[in-house]
Amino acid sequence: MTTDRKRGPKGAKYFQTRTVGKYSYGDHHFCTVICQGDWWAKHGTHVVDHIGRIREPIKLTPENAWIKDYDWRRDENYSHFFLNKLTNERIPLTEAQWRDDNYTIERARQT
Repeated sequence: MTTDRKRGPKGAKYFQTRTVGKYSYGDHHFCTVICQGDWWAKHGTHVVDHIGRIREPIKLTPENAWIKDYDWRRDENYSHFFLNKLTNERIPLTEAQWRDDNYTIERARQT
């Protein structure tokens, strides 16, 4: 019951939850980090059981170590690329390719 949740005219005050869109924690699903933690404490085990637990360690190899990344620059002249987290190899990308969720390392290697 924080003051930013208090609403209504004098004598008829009530508390109202925050709007998620304004605060957008947890990928726009929670109003605060505390709210996110409360939800996880209540539902986290059920969610992991539903999705599936990882029973074997995930092994990172040079073949599956690729991520899309970019170098941030103050002048917004970013350089976009695929980066291999094991070998530090880079494959340059255009910003459009970097933003395209369907543009994969396999496609980048073909060009």
